[in-house]
Amino acid sequence: MRPYRWLGWFAVAVIVGHHVGTIFGPLGELGLRTEWADWIDLLVPYVVVGTALAALAAAGADRRAWLLAAVGAIGYVEGHGIHLSSNSIGNARGNAQPVHLWDEVVGHYVWYAGLFLLVAALARVLAARPRPGPPGWPLAVLFGLTAATNGIEGGTPYFTLAASLAFLGYGWRHRRTCGALLLTAYGTAAVLLLGWGLYWALADGRSFPQFSELGWI
Repeated sequence: MRPYRWLGWFAVAVIVGHHVGTIFGPLGELGLRTEWADWIDLLVPYVVVGTALAALAAAGADRRAWLLAAVGAIGYVEGHGIHLSSNSIGNARGNAQPVHLWDEVVGHYVWYAGLFLLVAALARVLAARPRPGPPGWPLAVLFGLTAATNGIEGGTPYFTLAASLAFLGYGWRHRRTCGALLLTAYGTAAVLLLGWGLYWALADGRSFPQFSELGWI
């Protein structure tokens, strides 16, 4: 059960860590024109990558899984660092170029690509194992919700949708085992993304408006 415990903590780290700005934003400024959320966000790569690697180690990952995880960890840390620094600068000085480029475009694509590779490494090792206990399923739904909100607010809906469909295909191959977690998580993400895109396309012709553009956050 140790790999599943670490997998659960990995899911919690992503669910909380990828909503740091929303959860901890109300704490306000800490000083030097930075916010509490900025400093809390520093911990996110350590917790996300650390729990993913711990799950792989507990599961006895093979060389290919470790290679996937290594590339994913580098991308995750680099993308998150670009996002954090650019986002913090944007909070203090505005989101004009090149802040928008590095935060909303380069940072997010590199960051989320790293996360997808970490998930792929975990799926390679765990998908064929027996299904986990009850706590795994609500975490999978929340993980999928996080993927969808990140894809929408992060400006990467098509990239996230493509990754979700790929994980759905792999999860379907292992639907009778732990791969069902992938079906749950990325099925949630795909449904939410498609629903959001279709709703706004039919409502006013917009394609995947961000929550912040709508004034929701």
